[in-house]
Amino acid sequence: MRLATWNVNSVKARLPRLLEWLDEAKPDIVCLQEIKTTTALFPETEVNELGYEVAAHGEGRWNGVALLSSVGLEHVSLGFPGEPSYAGEPETLTLIDEPGLRKPEARAVGANCGEIRVWSIYAPNGRTPESAHYAYKLEWFAALRTVLEAELRQQTQLAVCGDFNVAPTDDDVWDPAQFIGSTHVTAPERQALAGLRALGLTDVVPKPMKGPRPYTYWDYRAGMFAKNNGMRIDLVYATEAVATRVSGAYVDREARKGMGPSDHAPVVVDLD
Repeated sequence: MRLATWNVNSVKARLPRLLEWLDEAKPDIVCLQEIKTTTALFPETEVNELGYEVAAHGEGRWNGVALLSSVGLEHVSLGFPGEPSYAGEPETLTLIDEPGLRKPEARAVGANCGEIRVWSIYAPNGRTPESAHYAYKLEWFAALRTVLEAELRQQTQLAVCGDFNVAPTDDDVWDPAQFIGSTHVTAPERQALAGLRALGLTDVVPKPMKGPRPYTYWDYRAGMFAKNNGMRIDLVYATEAVATRVSGAYVDREARKGMGPSDHAPVVVDLD
């Protein structure tokens, strides 16, 4: 079985590339993030033609996740219980804002794909450590941990895949000095990841395809991809029952090349 995760940075903008990649890589299960479209407007017909069932969870201009599976798609969860919503920065709130009535953003979709319970997640960015969005990010991870802890009592084969927007260690960024005072590398964010691993999840680290580090994201600006100035923030966290089946894992850098790519590359994991 082949499992993959990819932040496509707009499924509509990247649709020809996505369809070509699906046809070439032939993953059985695909987790997509940042689809940037509504659930209703996800290009399900085109994906169905390649043999995939689709569970999409989108809200329009930003965010959004999806699961594609050729091995079954059951018990779909759009979001998760207790998922927090983002209340906004204090200076942007108005008198008519009612944060308690806001719906959670479209950042998680889970389903049983064959024998594996799979989650596609797109964690909040956090913006800056002083931002309300950063506090929301930590709250979101805490809520995700609670849900996974409950699921793991019943699921021995489970994988959480997606754009975690956290680099687990300093080795997962091209130059730690460049990130001092920034999100994605702070101790509370990394502790949130450690909390997930403490549940019994293993970080399935892919093989790098260039240089010593398996980066998955490179900013569009300043030739960052050509310089390989990247980050590893697209992760696959799996239970022992899944991790022991891993026969290979790699970052598909080729999908980051060419005209109009996403700023992320797919992570591909092969299971025996």
